[in-house]
Amino acid sequence: MKLKTNKPLWRISVTTSIEAEDAVTELLTGLFSTAAAAYFNLETGVSTVSVFRDRQPDAKHCQQTIAAGLKNISACGLNVGAAQVEVIKVKREDWAESWKRHFHPLEIGAELLIKPSWIKQRPKKGQAVVILDPGLSFGTGQHPTTSFCLSQIVAATPRRRPNRDEGVAATKSFLDIGTGSGILAIAAAKLGFAPVHAFDFDPESVRVANANARKNRVDDRIKLTRGDVTKLPLRPARQYDLVCANLISNLLIAERQRIVNRLKPGGTLVLAGILAMEFSKVQAAFEQSGLKLAAKREENEWCSGAFCFS
Repeated sequence: MKLKTNKPLWRISVTTSIEAEDAVTELLTGLFSTAAAAYFNLETGVSTVSVFRDRQPDAKHCQQTIAAGLKNISACGLNVGAAQVEVIKVKREDWAESWKRHFHPLEIGAELLIKPSWIKQRPKKGQAVVILDPGLSFGTGQHPTTSFCLSQIVAATPRRRPNRDEGVAATKSFLDIGTGSGILAIAAAKLGFAPVHAFDFDPESVRVANANARKNRVDDRIKLTRGDVTKLPLRPARQYDLVCANLISNLLIAERQRIVNRLKPGGTLVLAGILAMEFSKVQAAFEQSGLKLAAKREENEWCSGAFCFS
């Protein structure tokens, strides 16, 4: 995404504890539909979580909204620390350099490498590469929930990638619900899934995801649209071998039948974006819909799971 350097950005930051860093990161990401970056100062023991906006936000509204979210995090038993909220104007070149300090290459096994464009690291033999620069849409692979989804995509990768002679016989289909930056759909396309469909409720996320798909030269292999999971037809026209839904737990539970109905028999459903303390409720709800837990990862206060039909 190219940015006009003559216009400023606004940084919305929250100082917190390392204990609550992930929760505050998810809070800001959810509130502003923007990837949040966290920086931990070893000397002071303070973590600063920030998002950047290209339009001036309402500072008072930001303070009130974030304060309410921090109160909920604190009610969950996490120490939010100083919880100081700051809204300031910054130069765009400062924004760009701040991302470069915090984002590094991410390898998912020997099959997949996620890296920013400024990193020159070469992939291993046979390793698919996704080029993704942090921007004003969520999803870079660094968050535990996103990395779990990526690991499950790698685990389900078709054994043989399609070529002109084989057509699509060796492929599996993939659906990304709540695509954000498009990282999961792009990775799936790079690894040989087809067809690859993805949607997001936020039109800006869809725009950014399409730009990222073009940058990775897979835009002709991904169908990216704007969509609302709550309005999906209960009886879908297509089912998929692998479905990823990186959504908040309340939405996953409320719309579980719409999500489950899109999974092929023998397929895998990956659920992420769930607070660890809420995972048991999500698991129980999807087990009532005929699924069983096949894999689970808990990291910090986040928990993700892969499900298949029982």
